[in-house]
Amino acid sequence: MTDPNIAANTETISLTAFTEGAYLNYAMYVINDRALPHIGDGLKPVQRRIVFAMSELRLGADAKFMKSARTVGDVIGKYHPHGDSASYEAMVLMAQSFSYRYPLVDGQGNWGSPDDPKSFAAMRYTESRLTRYASVLLEELGQGTVQFIPNFDGTMEEPVLLPARLPNILLNGGSGIAVGMATDIPPHNINEVVSACIHLLDQPRATVADLCEHIQGPDFPTEAEIISSKADIRQIYETGRGAIRTRAVYEVEDGDIVITAIPFQVSGTKILEQIAAQMQAKKLPMVVDLRDESDHENPTRIVIVPRSNRIDVPGLMAHLFATTDLERTHRVNFNMIGLDGRPRVKPLNVMLSEWLTFRTDTVVRRLTYRLEKILARLHILEGLMIAYLNLDEVIRIIRTEDKPKQVLMANYALSEIQADAILDLRLRQLAKLEEMKIRGEQDELSTERADIEKTLGSPARLKTMVKKELTRDASDFGDSRRSPIVSRAEAQAFSDKDLLSTEALTIVLSEMGWVRAARGHDTDPRELSYRSGDGFFKAVRGRSNQDVVFFDSTGRAYTLAAHTLPTARGQGEPLTGRTNPPSGAHFTGLVCADKDQQFLLASDAGYGFVATMSDLQSKNKAGKSVISVPSGGVVLQPQAVTDMANEFVAAVSNEGRLLIFPLSELPVLPRGKGVKIMNIPKTLLADRLEFMAHLVVLTATDTLVVMSGKRHINLKFDDLQHYRGERARRGLKLPRGFQKVDKVELLKGTAHGAAPPLVEGS
Repeated sequence: MTDPNIAANTETISLTAFTEGAYLNYAMYVINDRALPHIGDGLKPVQRRIVFAMSELRLGADAKFMKSARTVGDVIGKYHPHGDSASYEAMVLMAQSFSYRYPLVDGQGNWGSPDDPKSFAAMRYTESRLTRYASVLLEELGQGTVQFIPNFDGTMEEPVLLPARLPNILLNGGSGIAVGMATDIPPHNINEVVSACIHLLDQPRATVADLCEHIQGPDFPTEAEIISSKADIRQIYETGRGAIRTRAVYEVEDGDIVITAIPFQVSGTKILEQIAAQMQAKKLPMVVDLRDESDHENPTRIVIVPRSNRIDVPGLMAHLFATTDLERTHRVNFNMIGLDGRPRVKPLNVMLSEWLTFRTDTVVRRLTYRLEKILARLHILEGLMIAYLNLDEVIRIIRTEDKPKQVLMANYALSEIQADAILDLRLRQLAKLEEMKIRGEQDELSTERADIEKTLGSPARLKTMVKKELTRDASDFGDSRRSPIVSRAEAQAFSDKDLLSTEALTIVLSEMGWVRAARGHDTDPRELSYRSGDGFFKAVRGRSNQDVVFFDSTGRAYTLAAHTLPTARGQGEPLTGRTNPPSGAHFTGLVCADKDQQFLLASDAGYGFVATMSDLQSKNKAGKSVISVPSGGVVLQPQAVTDMANEFVAAVSNEGRLLIFPLSELPVLPRGKGVKIMNIPKTLLADRLEFMAHLVVLTATDTLVVMSGKRHINLKFDDLQHYRGERARRGLKLPRGFQKVDKVELLKGTAHGAAPPLVEGS
């Protein structure tokens, strides 16, 4: 049976309300007392307690080092009742120069390395003290600048905040994960931030764009480059969120690539592992060796040895930037606890304005505290002067009266404090010289009092004082920017083709549309074996890292990678297995070249244009329509174009008509019908009695070879002047015996000594 007294004192609450309240209380605890830094001093509670505990242990920058275990013991025993390992890790982070832009702890011993920040020794082995920079947070602590509250057990007091003289929230930044929110604030440079603060004091309505004239961007402890654009950085400062991209710095020494700086919070060992893994997977054939030459003098020195001096170093590094941690994206989230005690993401101008409010209030509290001390001292000095002016009577009262304190207060209108000060005087202080010291001290304190009262009563003087103190601290602790902000191209990883060895290939197409690739350019495709009823049709010379484009009779183009084609050891495979041409179409030509190579495309109807290789390529198995072909017409074999301004077109009809005109008269198009090259009468074209059978691109140094049956004729460029005409003419008849042209070839002159890229069958 339930006790009625217990029931009367019991509160009934639903499980939903209880769990919701408990979770919210826990969330607010994590946000305010564990994970997020305060805008005032830029510290989380554990960091603040570590710095305060070390100051209480008198571990300043000039003190002797003390065992870290002693500091951690004080922290967890007096202020932070949590695990010693978590407190020590927070302390280690503040001591690592590669983690903090301006470290707060000066460590002696093993405090970790950039390769493994958690490789630090146990706290019983390391020693520590505060750095000079830590004085920025602590120097004004005992001057009434901040509120003190009881510690967790109520036996001691600890500061709510530290009276930071610089915006440490930006200078050292910080990261943390709370309940439902996180923070990622990158570090910044003291000189730039102070310059922005001074500008904001002079121009309280300054925009983020104005402040970006002073703050270029984050300044990480490492010397890696920041490659985010200025517009992106400004966007981050305006919204309080975004991402900063950093990239390693390298230089070339005697052909070797030497990486001298890596991004913030990136391990050099991990980078070595990532590059080595690609080398083992044969994804970096252009790299033959990888070394780590880092030492004390060169903390970062990773050496990459290319296979030869012909390797494209920028291209190789662009691949490594895209595939390893040599390029890193750092998340930015300016989430912090504001002066109102609430977490919020703040843009740059709001953040600095709020910190300047904190700093101004701190200076006011410091001056007020000092003024109170001066007034109290002047009050005592006033009483002492009364005693010296009436010294004999004061001595008599002290010697003869039973209650000298009350008599002094009654006779000379002294306060209790003044009377106690007189009674506490020693005999040695009754000398005449002491009176002069009191008057001198009164004058000094009165002058200081007047100066403080003027400052407190003048916002302009107060602002000037804040600016002077900021400038002084920037002069004492400021340094040059470490992270240069530069503009770099987007990093691109190598494709499978880029990683292939660029060996020479001869791509062979048979009459029935079977394809294969033979190694080298010296292969004679006519000597290869073919299936029964099949034979050699066309072949082009290319390289294994290029694409091959095949054309069918309807004007569609199909793209295959050269390195994926079957070898010439067999008889190849049908193109229809890899492509899906229209019904009734047959393959009429092929090309293999780089993406920027140009080709003359034409149909036997006498129309054509110049196109670029990249316009012909398609990943679609059904290809893409490139040339518009009239009914019954076919696409001719494309001809490579080297220099449009100095090349000519030689068009030959099946009836032996030849027309020569400048190639520059043809347009450059991605697709279409093109313009008229050779005028073929429609009636003859419709019945296939006459059509443009051959098309060649030549220069003034080439010789045109025209074949008819077993006869051939060599026409040098001077001989071809007879056939020169305007584009879209019908052309002139070739000599008797060449009315039926079977084949047209070129003999390359001295200007084009290389072997022709195309081999055609008979």
